[in-house]
Amino acid sequence: MTPAVTVLCAVQGPTETDVVLALGAPGAGTTVTRRCGDLAELLAAAAAGTGTVAVVSAELSGLDRDAVARLHAAGTRVVALADDGPVERLLALGVEAVVAGPDDPRLLDAVRDTAPIRDPLATAEHDLSELTSPSGPVRDGRVVAVWGPVGAPGRTTTAVELAAELAGLGSAGRRRRRGERGHVPAEQPVLLVDADTYGACLAARLGLLDDAPGLAAAARVAGRGDLDAVTLARLAPVVAGRLRVLTGITRAARWPELSAGAVEAVLATARRVADWTVVDCGPLVEADELLMYDTHAPQRNGATLAALQAADVVVVVGAADPIGVQRLVRALEDLADVPVPVTPERVVVANRVRSSAVGPDPARAVGDALARYAGVEVLHTVPDDPAALDACVLAGRTLAEQAPASAARAGFAGLAASLRSAVAAPVA
Repeated sequence: MTPAVTVLCAVQGPTETDVVLALGAPGAGTTVTRRCGDLAELLAAAAAGTGTVAVVSAELSGLDRDAVARLHAAGTRVVALADDGPVERLLALGVEAVVAGPDDPRLLDAVRDTAPIRDPLATAEHDLSELTSPSGPVRDGRVVAVWGPVGAPGRTTTAVELAAELAGLGSAGRRRRRGERGHVPAEQPVLLVDADTYGACLAARLGLLDDAPGLAAAARVAGRGDLDAVTLARLAPVVAGRLRVLTGITRAARWPELSAGAVEAVLATARRVADWTVVDCGPLVEADELLMYDTHAPQRNGATLAALQAADVVVVVGAADPIGVQRLVRALEDLADVPVPVTPERVVVANRVRSSAVGPDPARAVGDALARYAGVEVLHTVPDDPAALDACVLAGRTLAEQAPASAARAGFAGLAASLRSAVAAPVA
């Protein structure tokens, strides 16, 4: 017999009793384990492990993305009651489902289905148990380095959206939240790593308020020789589905903490944590320290070089405008001369493709230029969609979650499909 889903109820007003009765009805498959009077009590109950799903009012005082993230970190998913309230705002907070109220026929399904569908910490703990179990799967995941020249061509955007697509986020999750049925693609464990030693920003991009330097912490443990898959997984919180993020250094001046050897060890361990590891790299690959010092010296670009050396495929990102194309051509030349061995598997991406910058038929124009000056035979293009991307930055979410119909999202989805075909990740 399937055990009942344990529920924490933090509903304000007279409808609270109706919600408790609905969730506790015979045959509902759910049971209310705590009726919480405010957010503080709800967070305490979740931290104590007394519920796997929280049903909350939209107007619950203090309910924000940070509070939802804390519930997720405690292994509790969130179903919100909106009545006639702002559904999109609630979804932007990271809740798993939104229903109208206790009379909404989707309430029980939302509570029951949320646990197996969007369970950040339960997924995290399941992953951890897999990593420690002798009978669990042994992964040999793939590493993807996302790199590109200076000038903000969209390295971080590409890394985030590529990781989201590889993790299987997107319209299927929205269908679940709306109570719709249909085929749901399998999710894969994906680790997104911020290895940019000049402008790390993944934490801010994904709306993570706890801007702890996850990669620096992992590098310190790796430097002691103590890094294992479980430790790495604990340092990389789940932000959505099976997508984990290892955040970067909080200040650029902390770059000496990310030595090449330590980052190499982190990425080697990452292969056992996720099927795909996507690394957001810094733009520079020079190793000038080798020319300036007679002895070993720390290398600011060591983290990027370690990621490029570890990668099974390098995604090279350039901006689709005259300046960006020129920089991309030179970057491809620079990549051929880096002082470490780099895989020949390259995928070139032209980002923010738009006719206003390069004229009619922009994808063809950029493709012809790169074929002529850099010998690029296959070019992946991502259309410009500033409104959708701005909405994602504002909400701290991915295109797959915030704007699944975006033309830019379709471009990144095509890129992910190409990588799956070119560099197959083993199935756990």
